[in-house]
Amino acid sequence: MTTDDAARTATDLRDIPEADCDRALDLCYSVFHLAPGDRTRRHHEELLRAALRIGAYDGGQLAGMAGAHRRTLSVPGGQLPCAAVDFVSVLPTHRRRGILGSMMEELWRRCAADRRPLACLWASEPAIYGRYGFGVATELCHIEIDASRPLALRLAPDSRPLRLIDPAEAPAALAPRYDATLALRAGRFTRDESWWRCGALDLDGAQMDLPANGFGAVRVVVLGAPGHAPGGYAVYRTRGAGDDRPGVVSVGELEAESAPAAAALWSYLASIDLTSTVRVQGRPADDPLLHLAADRDQVRVTGQEPNLWLRLVDVRTALTARSWAAPVDLVLDLRDTALPANAGRFRLTAGPGGATWEPAHEAPDLSLDVRELSSCYLGGTPLRHLAHAGLVTEHTPGAVRRLDAALQTELLPFTGENY
Repeated sequence: MTTDDAARTATDLRDIPEADCDRALDLCYSVFHLAPGDRTRRHHEELLRAALRIGAYDGGQLAGMAGAHRRTLSVPGGQLPCAAVDFVSVLPTHRRRGILGSMMEELWRRCAADRRPLACLWASEPAIYGRYGFGVATELCHIEIDASRPLALRLAPDSRPLRLIDPAEAPAALAPRYDATLALRAGRFTRDESWWRCGALDLDGAQMDLPANGFGAVRVVVLGAPGHAPGGYAVYRTRGAGDDRPGVVSVGELEAESAPAAAALWSYLASIDLTSTVRVQGRPADDPLLHLAADRDQVRVTGQEPNLWLRLVDVRTALTARSWAAPVDLVLDLRDTALPANAGRFRLTAGPGGATWEPAHEAPDLSLDVRELSSCYLGGTPLRHLAHAGLVTEHTPGAVRRLDAALQTELLPFTGENY
């Protein structure tokens, strides 16, 4: 046995017991150089206790960990169970021993046992996760509105009244409007009351426990009279102007049933007294606001970046569960070095009536890696872009175009919340 082999066998994988959750958080904070306050730590502890937990132990020392939240993700035409990977950490003294790879292999086994055909994550180091089959499936853009003057829009805002509601009452009031978006855009997570409270609304103050940035408590504005289903809502915080900074409205989430409803909410956010800038943390790349604005100098995209990374853990289940925009019948030669059950030559027959994914012996029309298929799965990454980059090989002329047409969705996928 070589020295490297001995190092790789020095750790063993097992569940992290609840008694070790404090140690696991200490490991995570050390690796990511974090020093959260008590409220944030309590929030992370609650999340970790509810999550699937994999630990790499070197004797009695916890040398690495990976967690996964049991979430449900919207996909074109439906929803699928998804392992939302989190807390991935390896001690700097134990790097390059294969610990991360071993934990990912164990994660795939857990996904199979739990019948979760998808896994997802936000990549702190994007260079790492492509080799495990993850690909960028959604993107977001950051938007800034010059609110020093009234927001000029190309259509009249919805005339229904706007009203502030108690954030504590927001989960029940907003959930129906949010849930309606799940069928319209892929890439959204379903939410229970706990995820509403701790994620979108931060009612327990865990996010405010981070280093001070001057923003106040969360506020929620809804469109529509009391007793009626909201036509839309926005979740935001404000910060007053200082000697060297403008007053800012920071928008965490905005959902609207129509363009006029969205116009009413954006107009409100841009009109809040003693502020001159609206900063939107993340919006879809095809956000209607970019077309609603009468003056694009007033509404600017300040950045665009990869968002959710997705991995098809069970390719057959994932492909047969989503909807398809056009008929397609192709043989794909799929590479998957981490999950051999996915690899091989398969015939995809799909269309508005459903899909099948069966082993094939014919010559392939396309060759690609599971990473590229994962990127395209939600409809946000055109396959032709990957083909132009040399990452997809087209053996049959027109095959890329046909699969692109079948994967297309009316709206781009978007993942508005982190976890």
